[in-house]
Amino acid sequence: MTTSDQIYRAVESQISQRMLLPGDSIDEESLMTQFGVSRTPVREALVRLKSEGLVSSISRGGSIVSKMDVQQLVSVWELLSDLEGLCAGYACERMTRPERQALMDAHLAGEAAAEADDQVGWQQANMAFHEVLYAGSRNTFLRQEILRMRTRTVAYRSHSFGAVGDAMHAHLEHGQIAKAILERDAETAVRLMRAHLRPEGATLINLLQSLPKDMLR
Repeated sequence: MTTSDQIYRAVESQISQRMLLPGDSIDEESLMTQFGVSRTPVREALVRLKSEGLVSSISRGGSIVSKMDVQQLVSVWELLSDLEGLCAGYACERMTRPERQALMDAHLAGEAAAEADDQVGWQQANMAFHEVLYAGSRNTFLRQEILRMRTRTVAYRSHSFGAVGDAMHAHLEHGQIAKAILERDAETAVRLMRAHLRPEGATLINLLQSLPKDMLR
């Protein structure tokens, strides 16, 4: 792995973990010091991040974590829900029996966090559940695209979680998806996953209204 790759992964990780939020500046000098390198590999990493839409240039120079306007956010969220649905369909067709059991185990493991409305614990349990599906889909390119979109929208989705629904509601939806996959009902699994990820109507309006204005373009 090149130094540029290491810097790319470090910044991407900070974005995905919400250590860097939309609109935050990327400190090139700090990255140069952290990795003991010249500006060149830092710029190379930023070019890659910009090509993926995670980072944007600003008119006065420098780079920030990309912001989205409402239309962009809704469009990416819509596509993410469709890709997650596609993943659920593939997984339903391709998962082995042990993998299906692992999916149910991942669902049950999140129950305590959901009951306690433990946001940190639930986010970890939620990601563990989806990762079982990504592996079960047998499609690494699909997983990469989903994770890229999750990283790009993580700050918006996490901040707006209360507007979409509480952890227990999401946990119950996971249970319905897992049941459909255990029963090898791909059509239902796809429909449930798309609905699980795509806020619509009044829920979408509440979600957008909950976002800080400085996170939007």
